[in-house]
Amino acid sequence: MISTEVGGLRRARVATSAVFAAHGAVTGTFAARVPWIADHVGIGPGGLGIALLMPGVGALLAMPLSGRLVHRFTLRSLVRVLMLAWVAALMLPSLPTSLWLLCASLVIYGAAAGLADVAMNAHAVLVEERYGRSVMSGFHGWWSVGGLGGSAIAVVAAREGLGAPTHFAITVAALAVLVLAASLWIVPHRPAPNLEEPPAFALPSKAVLPIGLIGLCAVFAEGASLDWAAVYVRDLLNHPAATAAATVSIFSVCMAVARFGGDRVVHKIGPVMTVRISGALATAGALLIVLFDSVVPVIAGFGLLGVGIAVVVPLVFAAAGRSSEHPGRSIAGVAGIAYGSGLIAPGIIGGIAHVSSLTVSFGVIVGLMVVMTFGAPVLRR
Repeated sequence: MISTEVGGLRRARVATSAVFAAHGAVTGTFAARVPWIADHVGIGPGGLGIALLMPGVGALLAMPLSGRLVHRFTLRSLVRVLMLAWVAALMLPSLPTSLWLLCASLVIYGAAAGLADVAMNAHAVLVEERYGRSVMSGFHGWWSVGGLGGSAIAVVAAREGLGAPTHFAITVAALAVLVLAASLWIVPHRPAPNLEEPPAFALPSKAVLPIGLIGLCAVFAEGASLDWAAVYVRDLLNHPAATAAATVSIFSVCMAVARFGGDRVVHKIGPVMTVRISGALATAGALLIVLFDSVVPVIAGFGLLGVGIAVVVPLVFAAAGRSSEHPGRSIAGVAGIAYGSGLIAPGIIGGIAHVSSLTVSFGVIVGLMVVMTFGAPVLRR
């Protein structure tokens, strides 16, 4: 009996890892084909900037609904349906021929992303609780692997001249099969019937806000780095585009590697000390970026920053899931704050750079990393 339960838990962990990888693969696939989409619709940087705000808007509008969904349905059916919807939503951005249709499709795309994100993290929290130790960081590591894999395949498709509709259709079919297979091992859990149902549209609770603010710091730094690291290296340090692109890749790979080792660190020293050390590393990395004007220490700074923020978001989701009787609502609240942070980060960095300099913009990240370091106790078990 015990061996059967252990086997089922291991299968649930494998299934959750596969779901996270599929979610990341959709994101990476879309991100790499944004230039094709912009050319297909016929929009410039301004229109593209407006369009790329829409996934965040859709996610922010949809995620407050997810607490009620997690309460009403089993996690197995919810993860299966919402992940299939998210995978299918990848087709939408490849179809419009006008900016407004693209914006509308990206709102739906973002809403599907946000709902699937909450459902899979709610299941990840359940698996972690049954394990009795940290496994959340590894799940987010698989998300990073999926994102890197999706973007790499997209680069090959673009070089071969494959249009986004055909490329996306093949990707959707493959990921749908993966999600359906993985969902067979998802735990069919639902809340106790006597538990009070959360509101249909639930904003973050007071208990979740401090946890969400730690996530805000990490996601702000991630969004700013992904969108501005290449510009920083190319424009401020006067290095070629290849070096600039490599900087973004190094940042992403450092995050993925750190996430796979994160669970072991959390198991040994606990979430609070882990975030304190992570915050110190991230602060050191941000300072390297701000204080040096040569490319080697700046690239090292982005790598350190990636390592420093890598395990914070998984720990934030885990802490949110433990903070109340309604893990879905709490995770949705934290995810909303984090998505909001990721949504505004590129604009804030760009706005500060416009009135001052990009170096001053990244000084803001230094401050946020210090806040993250000293705010670590809110993640105490």
